[in-house]
Amino acid sequence: MMDLNQFKQLFEGFATTKIGVVGDIMLDTYWWGGVDRISPEAPVPIVSLQRKETRVGGAANVALNLRALGAPTTLFAVVGKDTEGSDLNALLKAEGIDTQYIYSSASRVTTNKVRIMGRNQQMMRLDHENTHDINDEESKALLDHFYAYVEKEQPALNILEDYNKGVLTPHIIKAIIAYCNQKGIPTAVDPKQKNFLAYQNCTIFKPNLKEVKEGLKMEIPTVDLAHMQQVHVALQAALQHTISFITLSEHGVFYAQENKQQLIPTHIRNIADVSGAGDTVIAVASLVYAYSKDMTLAAEIANIAGGLVCELVGTAPINKTLLAKEVEKLLVTSHS
Repeated sequence: MMDLNQFKQLFEGFATTKIGVVGDIMLDTYWWGGVDRISPEAPVPIVSLQRKETRVGGAANVALNLRALGAPTTLFAVVGKDTEGSDLNALLKAEGIDTQYIYSSASRVTTNKVRIMGRNQQMMRLDHENTHDINDEESKALLDHFYAYVEKEQPALNILEDYNKGVLTPHIIKAIIAYCNQKGIPTAVDPKQKNFLAYQNCTIFKPNLKEVKEGLKMEIPTVDLAHMQQVHVALQAALQHTISFITLSEHGVFYAQENKQQLIPTHIRNIADVSGAGDTVIAVASLVYAYSKDMTLAAEIANIAGGLVCELVGTAPINKTLLAKEVEKLLVTSHS
């Protein structure tokens, strides 16, 4: 699969592999507290708040994973002119993510998902967000920023991370993919339902199994190579993209590129929490592919990374040292 030298080169090479991330960024807020009585006003628990924690979510978590692996990462998004927007910017800057192209708009709020946590479980979630498409002014600012960045930095790859919150409109999607294709820069897409079939001519298309079933309105009775090949053919008919890369939860991952396809099973893990695993998978696959142009390798390493983050509670980025150890154990030594 990979000798020790190639493996070292790859992990060191991340530091010079520039990646742009375009999409919906959000704040994940956790209020932790104790619960020991029911309210006299209504049959609901009273949570005595003890601490508050804020993390980055959505496309920002993809950027966080890229940074954790050492890649120079730039975000393109639209947030509100509000405290949440400032908090989000500060969290990203603290992680060394380039935030200069994040556009603050007076006509939107920053997406904030507030989770009330009691007795180590989620009691309630409050979502404060706008999900309508960004307006013309916001679109123009986003695209101008993106074109300027590509001209100046010549990134190795750009990721489009869609959370259905209105940043990736059909117009933005089309413009970005066309521009990247013209410049010879690959694009990787993590789609959502709304614009599932808008990502025509992208390089890597990475839905999960549920999104594929809904997006193509297709039954997939069993997850095996034959059925997944049919999925790839159907996706290509709709999107004319280059590579299908589909995450299959407990079944692992599947990828297809030209006449190569493979179903890679998961490595056995103690699953604690699957939230944010998709963000890690797209980040790792995109970065490995951007550096090596080897989709087999990208799929193998992303599969390992997705499993590793599932062992942690909550949305957490990949740990580079831990990933390197696992990759060395599973892909370098076992194949040498």
